[in-house]
Amino acid sequence: MTECNPRKARGRTASRLAALLLPAALLAACATPPQPTVLPTPTMGKESTSQGMTQQQTLLATAAAQNRIDRVAAPLLVNNAPLCKTYARKLLGFSAKNKYSYSAELADVVQKTFGYDERLQVNSILAGSGAERVGIRRGDILIAAEDKPFVPGEDAERQAAAVLAPLVRNRSLVKLTVDRKEGQTSLVVPLTTACAFSIDLGNADHVNAYADGRRVVITRGLLDYARSDQELAYVIAREMAHNILGHPTKQRMVATMGGIIDNLIRFNPDLETMTGRSGVTPYPPELDAEADRLGLYLAARAGYDITYAPTFWRTFAERYPASVANGYAAIHPGIDSRLVAIEKATTEIRAKQAAKRGLIP
Repeated sequence: MTECNPRKARGRTASRLAALLLPAALLAACATPPQPTVLPTPTMGKESTSQGMTQQQTLLATAAAQNRIDRVAAPLLVNNAPLCKTYARKLLGFSAKNKYSYSAELADVVQKTFGYDERLQVNSILAGSGAERVGIRRGDILIAAEDKPFVPGEDAERQAAAVLAPLVRNRSLVKLTVDRKEGQTSLVVPLTTACAFSIDLGNADHVNAYADGRRVVITRGLLDYARSDQELAYVIAREMAHNILGHPTKQRMVATMGGIIDNLIRFNPDLETMTGRSGVTPYPPELDAEADRLGLYLAARAGYDITYAPTFWRTFAERYPASVANGYAAIHPGIDSRLVAIEKATTEIRAKQAAKRGLIP
């Protein structure tokens, strides 16, 4: 849902395609279908076997977790394009997968689980997007864009990205031909301007989130900790703020964060590398305070109630203090100064809301 690495070549093309279609957060990336049930721990290998999870169950759990992230992230991405500045892009407003989107070795299981074949199939739609308005549906098979055919197969995502990139860049409308049960149909899709951040699930149980300047990853552990969509939105918005403010670059952590994200978005990541802070330099208080303030504005502009943000972050820090290895506070240790910034920004934003003033930081 921008370019990644250890999904190998396929992971890189999937990222590019997602950025064109809809940022990873997209499915929230992007407004609000029913909340999916987050199923048991989606890991593979020995741990999965010991828990009695089949590959199909793992795939379903992973998809359900990503669906929740997408749904929560959607209004954050769509409603904050003005604040995303250089990170705002024109998007088609949906994402698509085929049987090879997870990994080639899982292709048969993916087909059996989700019904994907070698053609790209719409699997999520950005709420409030042009794609939603003109009737793009989940399950639509992508046939062509402006009469340029989409090529099926293992390379489908890269080929689709090559077709779509110039169209999305140079137009405000794109004609898509899709196949559905009643036959082929063409729809003219208005492009949607949104924050073009990829927001994905990280397949690990430690409680953390990472931003590398163009992507955000929320670990499964943090996703499970966030009891409500509102709480999850606080975290996603804050990581988006780090990206918008250029903090990974200022911290000289783009490569380190990027490597962590590349690893965690794999279906079967190498968790042996995720020890301590995983090489991440802790954010200084001034950068964290900036991210807290902007993150609350992003959340409020997306329609989330920020009233309980101070309580959430205080409780979070108490549950997972900086001494917890690989935890969120380990790389965001200045909780006292953060809470001052959060309380101040919450009061400021609520005053603007009461006065019906624009929510501009």
